[in-house]
Amino acid sequence: MNREYHKWWSPNLQRDMELLVFGSGGAKVLVFPTRGGRFFEYENLGMVEKIRHKIEANKLQLFCIDGIDAESFYCYWAHPSGRMSRYMQYEEYVLREVLPLMHTINAHPTTISHGCSLGAFHAANIAFKHPHLFNKLCAFSGRYDLTLQVEYFPNLLDDHYDESVYFNTPTHFLPNLHCHDQLNALRAMDIVLVIGKEDPFLDNNLHLSQILNEKGIDHQLHLWEERAHRGYYWRRMVPLYL
Repeated sequence: MNREYHKWWSPNLQRDMELLVFGSGGAKVLVFPTRGGRFFEYENLGMVEKIRHKIEANKLQLFCIDGIDAESFYCYWAHPSGRMSRYMQYEEYVLREVLPLMHTINAHPTTISHGCSLGAFHAANIAFKHPHLFNKLCAFSGRYDLTLQVEYFPNLLDDHYDESVYFNTPTHFLPNLHCHDQLNALRAMDIVLVIGKEDPFLDNNLHLSQILNEKGIDHQLHLWEERAHRGYYWRRMVPLYL
């Protein structure tokens, strides 16, 4: 299986960023790490191995990118507006640096946004905001509202709320989305959400599913037994849904 390491200075983030590529062709998969995860996390969790057969058959090519959560949502010393600003710089890095690299390496017409836990938020938020760039969303154990406080998961923005929070919270901006082109792009996307029945963010997933239904956006919502919020479950999910 082809495995490539890439590193460059990101002009959008003003720091070095790294990523790993697995495979040589097929649908391009943008893989976000979990909270605090690195570009090598997906491989270390055994996720790559679970879909090796699809990668070696040139059905999927993975682009596993780095996260900067300690500089954005989990940078508690920074004001929440600064956390959001850093997150938006990260989004620009993905849009202006990572996606062009993916398209340069691989001309396949299908692009998938994928992640687990906080990575599912990253994957979903960018896909919902820019649906014309993605053909599929595959999100496991995600939360889609960072202002929620559930069990041991805090409100990551300390009750701060402004336009940048609104426009980066799928369960907030999707109900008010009326752009015909964007809605059509969302309706054309293959959307797969997976959550455990005992996961703290089950209700948030059910809420998102309700919003998508109300907008006429077809999607799959799979409920797994137990909490299903760790590698053991994600390794079982990925061959089924990705």
